[in-house]
Amino acid sequence: MPHSVSPDVDSQNTATEETMTDAPAQNGDSQATDNDITMAETTPLPAAADEEDKKDVKLEDLFADVDSDAEFPSSRPVEDKFSSSPAAAASQFDGTVDIKASDPEILRIFYQRFFPWRYLFQWLNHSPTPTNDFAHREFAFTLQSDIYLRYQSFPTSDLFRKDVLRQLPVRFEIGPVYTTNPRDRKTLRNSSAFKPLAKELCFDIDLTDYDDIRTCCDKANICNRCWQFITMAIKVVDVALREDFGFKHIMWVYSGRRGAHAWVCDKKARTMDDQKRRAIAGYLEVIRGGAQSGKKVNLWRPLHPHLSRSLEILAPHFQADVLESQDPWSESDRAEHLLSLLPDKALNDSLRKKWDSSPRRASTSKWADIDALAKSGASKNLDTKALLEAKQDVVLEYTYPRLDIEVSKKLNHLLKSPFVVHPGTGRVCVPIDTRQLEDFDPLGVPTVQGLLEEIDSWKVKDESDEKVKNLQDWEKTSLKPYVEYFRSFVLALMKDERDPKIKRERDESEAMEF
Repeated sequence: MPHSVSPDVDSQNTATEETMTDAPAQNGDSQATDNDITMAETTPLPAAADEEDKKDVKLEDLFADVDSDAEFPSSRPVEDKFSSSPAAAASQFDGTVDIKASDPEILRIFYQRFFPWRYLFQWLNHSPTPTNDFAHREFAFTLQSDIYLRYQSFPTSDLFRKDVLRQLPVRFEIGPVYTTNPRDRKTLRNSSAFKPLAKELCFDIDLTDYDDIRTCCDKANICNRCWQFITMAIKVVDVALREDFGFKHIMWVYSGRRGAHAWVCDKKARTMDDQKRRAIAGYLEVIRGGAQSGKKVNLWRPLHPHLSRSLEILAPHFQADVLESQDPWSESDRAEHLLSLLPDKALNDSLRKKWDSSPRRASTSKWADIDALAKSGASKNLDTKALLEAKQDVVLEYTYPRLDIEVSKKLNHLLKSPFVVHPGTGRVCVPIDTRQLEDFDPLGVPTVQGLLEEIDSWKVKDESDEKVKNLQDWEKTSLKPYVEYFRSFVLALMKDERDPKIKRERDESEAMEF
């Protein structure tokens, strides 16, 4: 990282979270009822996957950050199988049976009726008609039996949808666009000819990386209090990507349980090689070291403008969401860590004595004590500048984004798709509208079980209203604002891709300066 003086120790996490899929509404099978761009279809792709690709690979061997569903109570198995008819299926769900989100019949209904296939296609294809941006894109399926299928590819959205409905994967991830169809990679005479060409620049933030500073929850558990760490992270990373690198099309997606992913979709981001991706990742990386390490922030002075701006963004959160809400130094061992981050031994001894005499002293008071005792002359040789810098480092350690940097470094890294269902929580991985970031509630996003209840209870008030009759199923549920936000994001991206001036400028720009 350009503004760090600590050794370049990369994170060992290879986090790739769990992924699942959804499907289009019953009305208008390919979601063509919207009055925007229609999709053309091309020749079908064989439905059966290569047997060579079907390997009985356990998830634990593939991902270091796979969520454990054991933290959530198992649901009672459903004895009555749902009908393949969407109407019949919804009517059979009455909300009285606890149904697992990963149940194949639940997934079938979700994929058939709710998943925004058309917009996902347009997002990855960057055009209303099929191109190699989609046809040469890798998808990876995790099947019910924990079989992991990589290098799946589809020439059209409809064929992608049909294969998902045929195999009903528990989750799927999105990979890069390759030089050729990923399914044909083994037929190439020169294996080196098969290589990744483009993929969105991605970032992954997971609340488990905050376990040493959050006091309300740990592991896979979250609440609205600790979700504020994700809110802070999104603010800092989003403004840096836009203002420092000039990216425009950035979509944040809730991971379904305890984190968020960023997809930077600008063409100049998609075509970056690994070296440029590592440079941007290093630019944003400030927190280094695991939960057991000591000082995690070591910075050059004067601070880089990005860090000065970040401190301005994070200062209000530090006061309200860290000191007041989390009370991180209420316990003596945690307070001792704070003292280890301060530069003056005499001041530390005075603070320790004061806090030992008042064991229940709040973190807001302990933070104020630092300046109060410093001004009282507790240390005769106090370096006030060093103390100020140390306090800035503390604020950054407790508020700055903790990125799983490995997700961002590689062009060929796979990440789960938006609008999939998390199998443990049942929550849909919906986009986060950054214009209303403070209002986002991770515990209030739609669940697949809730969507079935909503569609089952939905009734047409005016039978003669043709517009209402033609509504797609996702428009009848709480999923609607998220799909509409995704649709607007995709349309803006495609419009930018078609703009001749922007296209020419980007094509002529052969390198990015860091």
